[in-house]
Amino acid sequence: MTAVRAVFRREFLSYFATPLAAVFLVIFLVLAGVCTFQLGGFYEAGQADLQAFFRYHPWLYLLLAPAIAMRLWAEERKSGTLELLLTLPLAPWQAVLGKFLAAWAFLGLALALTFPMWITVAWLGDPDHGVILAGYLGSWLMAGAFLAVGSALSAATRSQVVAFVLTVVTCLVLLLAGFPVALDWVRGWAAQPVVDAVAALSFLTHFQAISRGVLDLRDVVFFLLCIAAWLAATVIVIDMKKAD
Repeated sequence: MTAVRAVFRREFLSYFATPLAAVFLVIFLVLAGVCTFQLGGFYEAGQADLQAFFRYHPWLYLLLAPAIAMRLWAEERKSGTLELLLTLPLAPWQAVLGKFLAAWAFLGLALALTFPMWITVAWLGDPDHGVILAGYLGSWLMAGAFLAVGSALSAATRSQVVAFVLTVVTCLVLLLAGFPVALDWVRGWAAQPVVDAVAALSFLTHFQAISRGVLDLRDVVFFLLCIAAWLAATVIVIDMKKAD
């Protein structure tokens, strides 16, 4: 794993080489606060929990995670450094994993910086800390799934804008897969097992289950398998580019 650690260190530190990291973190924290206290009606609810906070995370990640993921590979291809990277004694899967873990750690840092909200809730009341911890875990896993999708789509194009748009659209489909409007459309032409399979692909359904404190192993495994599948797709795309 030495090569993975090297790529991880290079990529993670690169976020802080420019003001990009500070700008992203500020935007994330401001939007999280606005969604919780203004849109989520935190004080009006009169409950000592962070459900209003976690409720908007899927939609925050829908915009912010693709913004992080779009540069993972598209920038490498555009600048021509992808070819240089692939000539190093480094397997494609090591580069993919190192880059992904750096982006995931960066989003994890952004999420960790919202810890004062947890302290605020604990000060205002007596929350169920297990539910809050599960919410943070579910949020981080969902962020990883968004990034994995973005990684594969970023590897498929030279344009960061195209990678961003494709990632947003794909993640939106995966979020809405469990909604009645999507299931009703599938139900109109497919058998019930297909409908159930589509519903099971919904990021939102699995995240909501975890954020309510129901830490079902199946939901955790879903996100981990989703991450693994999209990272495998990234490796395949990189291998194809290497062959070219």
